[in-house]
Amino acid sequence: MKREDIVLQDAGAGKGKRIAIFPGAFDPFTKGHASLVERGLLMVDEIIIAIGINGNKKNCFPLEERLAAIRELYKADSRVKVSSYQSLTVDFAKQVGAGFILRGIRSVNDFEYEKNIADINRILTGIETVILFTLPEHAHVSSSIVRELLHYGKDVSSFLPKEINDVLLGK
Repeated sequence: MKREDIVLQDAGAGKGKRIAIFPGAFDPFTKGHASLVERGLLMVDEIIIAIGINGNKKNCFPLEERLAAIRELYKADSRVKVSSYQSLTVDFAKQVGAGFILRGIRSVNDFEYEKNIADINRILTGIETVILFTLPEHAHVSSSIVRELLHYGKDVSSFLPKEINDVLLGK
């Protein structure tokens, strides 16, 4: 099979749009996350950025602020939706008609975790995980590092899209 013969088909093939969810806490949503959405849109028709609600996790930014900031970032792009969910990611994907789960990996450490989850999701539902490697200029950035820098009063604007920085940090 030649590269040009490969066509992405999702669980809802033939029913319309190719939809992917991009799940995460996005606390906060970084330039690395934005890069993955931009590149993911080259493969699918719509991406739903899905903020998972985990009651056991203490977040830096409230859910409503994270939703508002990401919506502000993508307000001009109808191909990007923003939502939250409180279930298994794969169940949310089925609920919204997504055939793919979009994930990014920064390093080999991320790969093992993502592979195991992708295998389970495929076994449970047939939904495929599309993994994109983080661009080198974003590989060192994670939401947890950004939160740590914020905790110590450091400027994190170079790691966040302007709209996210403006809404979450009011700058």
